[in-house]
Amino acid sequence: MRKGLSLNLSSKKEEKGPSYVRAVNGVTFTLHEGEIMGFVGESGCGKSTMSRTLLRLVEPTEGKILLEGTDITALNRQDLKRYRRKMQMIFQDPFGSINPRRTTADTIRQTIRIHKLCSNRSEEDELIKKTLEEVELRPPERFWNKYPNLLSGGQLQRISIGRVIVLQPRLVIADEPISMLDVSVRIGILDLIMKMREKFDISFIYITHDLITARYICDRIAIMYLGEIVEMGPADDVMQHPLHPYTQALVAAVPNPDPTIRPSDIPIKGYIPMSSTQVITSCSFYPRCPYGTEKCREGKPKMLEVDKGYYVSCFKINNR
Repeated sequence: MRKGLSLNLSSKKEEKGPSYVRAVNGVTFTLHEGEIMGFVGESGCGKSTMSRTLLRLVEPTEGKILLEGTDITALNRQDLKRYRRKMQMIFQDPFGSINPRRTTADTIRQTIRIHKLCSNRSEEDELIKKTLEEVELRPPERFWNKYPNLLSGGQLQRISIGRVIVLQPRLVIADEPISMLDVSVRIGILDLIMKMREKFDISFIYITHDLITARYICDRIAIMYLGEIVEMGPADDVMQHPLHPYTQALVAAVPNPDPTIRPSDIPIKGYIPMSSTQVITSCSFYPRCPYGTEKCREGKPKMLEVDKGYYVSCFKINNR
C-alpha cells in the first residue's frame, strides 16, 4: 500500500457529567499518496471539524491520525511544529485568511522564514518569484508589492495556494476553496490544484457542498451525515450510481442544464430532528429516510464494502 494518511476518529463513550457535541464520530478512511479525496455533505455534518482535527487545530478526544506511519495525535508541541510543513490548509475565504497589512511577497516570505527554507533574503526572493510563477501569477513583479485590497478573490486564493505549495507538503486540505470566488475563476483554481497534485505528488482532501466540482476534481468521494461517513467510493460511481438514500437525495438535487429534462424528485423530507448533544443509537438518517424500517430505528448500520473500494452504511443496501 502506498504511504498516505490514515484516519480513525471516534468520540468517547457516554459518561455522567456535561453533554458533548459529537461533531465527528467513527470516521475511518485512508488517503493515498497523490490522491484527491472529496468530502461532501450539508452544513453541520462535520466536514470542516474533521479537516481541522487532521491538522490538530482541533484536538481529537479519541482515535488516531497516521501520516506516513507517524501518529500525529501522539506528537508533542515541538515535534508537531516540524510536522506542520507536511500538513497545510487552503481556507475558504481568501479575503480573511491573508493579512491585509502584508504585500504578496511578504505573505509568502513569512511562511519561508517560519519554516527556515532559505538562508538569506536573496534566496527568499528567488523562491517567492518561483512560487508566484507556479500559481500562475505572472509576471511576479506585477503582484510583488500589491496589498490584498488591490487583488481579486481569485488572485488572493492563488497566493493562499502559493503560501502552501512553497512548503511542498505531503497533505493539503482545501476547505471549500472556490465557494467565495466568482464562477468565472473557479475552474482555474481547481485546475491549479490538480496541477500541483501532479507536479508535487501531494495528497488533497477537498471539502465542498458541490457534487459537480467534487466529481471534476476528486478520485474518490465520501458522503458525510451527522459526523459520520455514510457512503464512500470512486467519484464517478458515487455520482452515477449512488446507493445510500442521503447520497441519492444529494445527487437528485443537482440541477440539470437541459430544460427539457424533468427534475428528479428528492426522496427525503424535513430536517435533522435531534439535538446535537443527543447520543444516536439508531441509524442517524432514519428520521428522514423514505426506506426506514424497525431495524433502522433499533440499531446503527456498519460501513461495509459492497464492491471493490465502495463502502456504504445502510441496512437496506447491506442486506440485499
